[in-house]
Amino acid sequence: MLIRQIQPSDRDYFLQSVHAFYHSPAVDHEIPAQNAARTFELLMHGTPYADCLIAEDETGAPRAYCLLALTWSNEAGGLCVWLDELMVDDALRGQGIGKKLIAAVHEKYNTAARYRLEVTAANPRAAALYHLLGFEALPYEQMVLDTPVTL
Repeated sequence: MLIRQIQPSDRDYFLQSVHAFYHSPAVDHEIPAQNAARTFELLMHGTPYADCLIAEDETGAPRAYCLLALTWSNEAGGLCVWLDELMVDDALRGQGIGKKLIAAVHEKYNTAARYRLEVTAANPRAAALYHLLGFEALPYEQMVLDTPVTL
């Protein structure tokens, strides 16, 4: 497997994989299809807030992706790299591709103060990998606000 930056030719793969990701036990809810298209366009035009790595097989076909969200963390004292989405094609799971993608993230962002991710209780295989790689559970509950409230 070769790990590389996402490219314009990855559009169909990315959109299909994001759809599959949001219809899997890795998440608790779906997202509108246009969100993935907007994210892809943002990645293609450059942004300091997001990045995406692709794992491709020996034929050059993409087989996994890792979407990153980049933020500053006062708590951690530096760059926080969120592994926002990590999706490996079904037929290739359990072959170490997720581990290779995470290693590539660590290599690319080796000055990050923290790496962070979310995992659902319905995805124990992913949780086991993350624990194996040194990730620890946080005692925080997360809260979101998708639509701003008028105060």
